[in-house]
Amino acid sequence: MRYQHSRSGLSRRGATLLVALAVAALCAPAIGLGRSSAATPPSIGKGEGSLSMLAMPGYADRSVVGPFQRNTGCKVAVQYTSSSDELTTLMRGGGAGIDVVSSSGDASLRIIRDGDVAELDVRLIPSWKDFYAAFRSPPTNTVRGKHYGLSAQFAPSLLLYNAGKVRRPASWAVLYAPRNRGKVTVPDNPMFIADAALYLSKAKPALRITDPYELDQAQLAAVVRLLKAQRSLVASYWPTATDEIASFKSGAAVVGAAWPYQQTELKKMKVPVKAAAPREGMTGWLDSWMVSKTAKHPNCAYRWLRYVASPSVQARQAVFYGATPVNRLACPFMDKLAANSCASYRADAPGRYYRAITFWKTPLIDCGDSRGRTCVPYSGWVSAWTQVTS
Repeated sequence: MRYQHSRSGLSRRGATLLVALAVAALCAPAIGLGRSSAATPPSIGKGEGSLSMLAMPGYADRSVVGPFQRNTGCKVAVQYTSSSDELTTLMRGGGAGIDVVSSSGDASLRIIRDGDVAELDVRLIPSWKDFYAAFRSPPTNTVRGKHYGLSAQFAPSLLLYNAGKVRRPASWAVLYAPRNRGKVTVPDNPMFIADAALYLSKAKPALRITDPYELDQAQLAAVVRLLKAQRSLVASYWPTATDEIASFKSGAAVVGAAWPYQQTELKKMKVPVKAAAPREGMTGWLDSWMVSKTAKHPNCAYRWLRYVASPSVQARQAVFYGATPVNRLACPFMDKLAANSCASYRADAPGRYYRAITFWKTPLIDCGDSRGRTCVPYSGWVSAWTQVTS
């Protein structure tokens, strides 16, 4: 691994400021939805010679960027962002000089609602039709049938366990069982609230949780109670994948929520970990490439989208990052780069597997159903998570 995988949305010291920023952003009126944008060219023309990119670490490796620059003449300038909250702040107003951005699912709807990104014309991206159906128009980057993001790669949240110490679990309930006191590890991320909500949606149907990202005050309160009760069972809240790997390797943790990357790396270390398929289903992160509404280099931006959607580049990005591509034709390229990587990252799973994952999307005040604007927005999730882990 060439860097530490992290999806943490906040730091302890920055929590108060980020709550204020999130409130300001989510209370602003939704703009930009349904509009055409100057950032969307009618066709892809000659590149402008430059491309300004805001990216999460691991999304602009020279093995991916280099060939693009040589083939298109678009010189890439990269600014890295350390968290989804920082990303949304930098993208306000379209981002100062930014053309394209790689966004995690817990940020995508925020920058769409704030009108910071342009609607995409997927007809200009030939490989889009080769994406698994679940990733062509997912709710994390598609609003009212309009595309604002191009799915990039994903990872499901697996129920990982040490097979030498834990009997194969059938439910996420194992993470809340007192018998595992001090042996549980889960991500240090407000989005883990959705994992707990998904579990409660089946364990306590009276709560009427139909979408783990659309929680009203009562539903969130029930989830927080569960997570606070879990606190004494948790050996560590992992900020990065390498931290969780270390916990399983040392034996400090024997069961937890993980991504396929951790399972793959631990198997290389001969740690007897396996992944169970919980009956409640699972969540997962899904990243997207988006174009700024103020992009000064739209031709280079669309050339980048067309490039990263191709199966060979999807494979290279997935193997480098340790994730799963969304292009169904990427598997042969993956296995050429790293033997058995396609199966390890479940890139050859049937379509029903992907449809069973409830992918991250930004919690918004609008529930998206008859409850109206009564759901708890992301700022409330940040506050709740701080209460749970403090």
